[in-house]
Amino acid sequence: MKDRWLPVGVLAGVLFAVNVAARLVARLGFNEDGEAQDRISLGMFVALGLILAVTAFLWGRRSPAGRWIADIGAAAIVAMLLTILVGPFVSGDTPFESGAGDFFAQIWLYGAFAIGGSLVGFLILVTLGLDYRSQGLKRYAEAKMAKPRRVVRR
Repeated sequence: MKDRWLPVGVLAGVLFAVNVAARLVARLGFNEDGEAQDRISLGMFVALGLILAVTAFLWGRRSPAGRWIADIGAAAIVAMLLTILVGPFVSGDTPFESGAGDFFAQIWLYGAFAIGGSLVGFLILVTLGLDYRSQGLKRYAEAKMAKPRRVVRR
């Protein structure tokens, strides 16, 4: 049980840490500049997408798609909840201070970049033929080809 959920928890922690770092940079370095804060926020979402793309690539090599999709999805949901409910306190705000529109926009952006990043990582993995299923089919084909042909006598 620990072997499965520890990586999921670590991934959720890393995703939340990226958000905390972006919020601290925006708060300490660009407190009054709204445009710079928007760029930092976009950079954070791109970083989350890249992290999830790499994670999907690595986890997709060693486990079936259903398992790693559930694991990455669980980590992304936990990190998103932390980001939207706890993250604003890091930058001196509250979750709904900017209004419901910004709150839900953050959910949609987080979801889009999480799904998009994971999809890109998986598509690269499948394109290279390194995913779990392709490797299993490759091993099966090699095992079938290694057996000598059976001679049929008449």
